[in-house]
Amino acid sequence: MSVTDKAVEVREGEELDPKRVEAFLKENVPDLEGAIRIKQFPSGFSNLTYQVTLGDTEMVLRRPPVGAKIKSAHDMGREYKILNALHPVFPYCPRPLTYSEDLSVMGCPFYIMEKIPGIILRRDLPKGLSFTPEEAAALSQKLVALQADLHAIDVKAAGLQFLGKPQGYVKRQVEGWAGRYRNAVTPDAPDFERVIAWLQDKIQPDTDTPTLVHNDYKFDNVVLNAADPTKIIGVLDWEMATYADPLMDLGNSLAYWVEQDDPEECRLMRTLPTTMPGAPTRREIIDLYGKTTGRDMANFDFYLCFGIFRLAVIAQQIYHRYFNGITRDKRFAMLIAGVQILERSALRLMDQSTL
Repeated sequence: MSVTDKAVEVREGEELDPKRVEAFLKENVPDLEGAIRIKQFPSGFSNLTYQVTLGDTEMVLRRPPVGAKIKSAHDMGREYKILNALHPVFPYCPRPLTYSEDLSVMGCPFYIMEKIPGIILRRDLPKGLSFTPEEAAALSQKLVALQADLHAIDVKAAGLQFLGKPQGYVKRQVEGWAGRYRNAVTPDAPDFERVIAWLQDKIQPDTDTPTLVHNDYKFDNVVLNAADPTKIIGVLDWEMATYADPLMDLGNSLAYWVEQDDPEECRLMRTLPTTMPGAPTRREIIDLYGKTTGRDMANFDFYLCFGIFRLAVIAQQIYHRYFNGITRDKRFAMLIAGVQILERSALRLMDQSTL
């Protein structure tokens, strides 16, 4: 049985016009032949991702979600520019093929990139795949090590300075995500005001060694070698990458990292297989990252709390679109429960923190 990530039939309301896509591709990507086939990758809650096949060539098409108005989070041109600059120095990044702002093709900007075939881990390991505790530990350590390698990329040499301004980044993030949450609040959502106040009070100073950060680095955004699933061969979804504090990046990553000993409600809402035997705890990952990079991790509670809050904002923004009937994807209905659980997680962390 195959354990690689599979595309499925396109969801209702998110269809593409195959004739227009085929014409665009054959005009802009060399050596394409055959009839077009379009399927959709069903996971993920942000940009829409499709598998586009012409003949024997498999590609990936990325476009913003239907009805999205959050421009900075769905900037296809920026993401394509990142891939163009990054692929030569970080080959785990997919090779971009073409980008378009021609609204006649599908009504929005989009880009095409190479497909990196392999395994992507979701909530539970796919049937036919298993890891021993030693393998799970080794894979998790490689995940952390690769994030540290990503943070070691020379941003200026790679031509990635356009990504952002590190000065004032942490403060801008706290204020910006607080504003986004308040704009997306629905009547059934928690207000998060105590969490926002804590983050504002405990805000950390700018780092003097900013790096490239991915901002959504986690198991389901990396590709594993199908022949040896303990090896990482690709890193996907660069839409939120920027030039900033790497501890903010790690905090965002660990917001998704659910442990075996976490409250049951957290384990029920997990989206990654981080509770498998052998997987490290968040504390172990924090210590490993600090040892690998030499960075001071003493105040990491702030970064983790921010990561949890940011994850709640992302979920609430998506739920807001569902609540208001902008999208009909039924998966989004359950996100409000996740937002409520994340608030409780943030409050527990704050209450236990020594900051």
